[in-house]
Formats: sequence, C-alpha cells, structure tokens
Amino acid sequence: MNRSKTMLWLVLLSFSALSFWAITQVGYLGIWRAGFASPGALQILGDLVVCCGLLIHWMVGDARRRSLNPWPWVVATLLGGSLVLLVYLLFRPEDDSQPKPAHV
Repeated sequence: MNRSKTMLWLVLLSFSALSFWAITQVGYLGIWRAGFASPGALQILGDLVVCCGLLIHWMVGDARRRSLNPWPWVVATLLGGSLVLLVYLLFRPEDDSQPKPAHV
C-alpha cells in the first residue's frame, strides 16, 4: 500500500470514529440542526457544502474517465458528506492512462 492510501485510511478511520460518536450523541438530523445554531456554525456548514460541491464536480469527471457510474457516489456524498469522498478515493479503480512513478 502506498503512502497516499495509508494516509487516506488513517483519515477515513479517524473521521469515521468522530462521525459515529457525533451521530450517537445527537443523531443524523442533530448534526444538521447544529449547523444552523449560530452564524459561525452556519458559515462552517456553508463552507462544507461548497467544498463537497466542488469535490462532487471533480468526482463526476473522474468517475466518468474511469468508466464508473458517478451518480450513486453523488447521492451517497449528498447524504454522507466527505466520508463518502474518502471511500471513493480509496476504492476507485487505478487509472492506467497515468504514468506510474518510478520506485526508488
């Protein structure tokens, strides 16, 4: 496993644990309600929506280049946020058109 995949796994596992804890504390809808609790929280929620929107746009193009149907990933990202994007990065097929770096 290369270093990028190892880092993605660490981020996914850590963020999954945080997300699981938050959902057990306040529920899925409670997370959304918290995003509207104050102007600062709303700004953070808006920032997350913008970032996930940009990443969904990138993911659709990337999935199509890899001959994948992007729409299940889009719907899942709208429901599960950046956790789904991390899973996509870990499990998308390798792109054979990209040159492989030489191993040192």
